[in-house]
Amino acid sequence: MAFTIAVDGPAASGKGTISRALAEQLGLAHLDTGLLYRAVAAATLQGATPVAAARALAPSDLENEDFLRTAEIAQEASKVAVISEVRAALLDFQRAFARRQGGAVLDGRDIGTIICPEAEVKLFVTASAEVRARRRYRELAAKGHDVTPEGVLEDVQARDARDMNRSDAPLKAAAGAVSIDTSDMSITDAIEAALALARPAFDAAAR
Repeated sequence: MAFTIAVDGPAASGKGTISRALAEQLGLAHLDTGLLYRAVAAATLQGATPVAAARALAPSDLENEDFLRTAEIAQEASKVAVISEVRAALLDFQRAFARRQGGAVLDGRDIGTIICPEAEVKLFVTASAEVRARRRYRELAAKGHDVTPEGVLEDVQARDARDMNRSDAPLKAAAGAVSIDTSDMSITDAIEAALALARPAFDAAAR
């Protein structure tokens, strides 16, 4: 069975946590597509050109997830993500993963709009910039990164502006997507809300 759940949303909205939980609960494969752009960003910071890095990307480039989730790479990732040639180089990889046998959950910023517009389930996970900045600050501070709440909020807002205003695949809710605002939700409540939306379609497809 090929069954795709597309989960989009801005940074630190909870889409990654929700996507991993959906994949685990429903027995689906999971791909955090943001890691693809972070891996390209990491190679770019080491001197590669963004397009060459995207074309040469290998699964092993995604393994050091803690390194790829640093604030510096996050900012660089949103810069390389506006490059049309980079997005095109990563398109086939993402679409093949999405339609793999057994089903898949993909999270990112253009899954429901560009990568998988025909996904059986489309979710748009969001939260206020202030809430998302607090989450990201706690995450980075816990890992020992030298960050401030004010600086993280500025980074979140700058990244939102780039993601939403880029000409190629801007961040927005896909047609037919159901929005989940996690600003005032616990992790458990957010996951349960997503499961309530996804499970009926999944069960129907599995029959």
